[in-house]
Amino acid sequence: MTTKISYAIAFILGLGMLFLGSRFFWSPKTATSAYGIHFNAQGDYSFHYIKGIRDIFSGLIICVFVLLNERRALGVTLLAGTMIPLADMLIVLSKSYNSLIQALPHITAIAICAVFGILLLGTKPQSKKL
Repeated sequence: MTTKISYAIAFILGLGMLFLGSRFFWSPKTATSAYGIHFNAQGDYSFHYIKGIRDIFSGLIICVFVLLNERRALGVTLLAGTMIPLADMLIVLSKSYNSLIQALPHITAIAICAVFGILLLGTKPQSKKL
């Protein structure tokens, strides 16, 4: 049961990452603001596209591992992937105009990745009954 819940949460997380990454292409100013920083791109959205493709890849790999039932690979990816929202949180908190409120989405992502990564790695594979 824990594995099924972990898969469901991971899949929702992956879909969320696909949405967030796509938003950096569709609406870069809105996406940057929602990320928690103010960035005057002056029409050059290179940073936004770099961030967007990173999020799209992360979401895609999470969803693929769920769909392929790759429990250990998903667990390792989630656990190792905590470095991304951790770095994002530190970037957001380094800005004098931000508070803990702007860092909450990143803190939530750290918790989800860490908890469900550990759960997936610590769960024994279910044996199939004949």
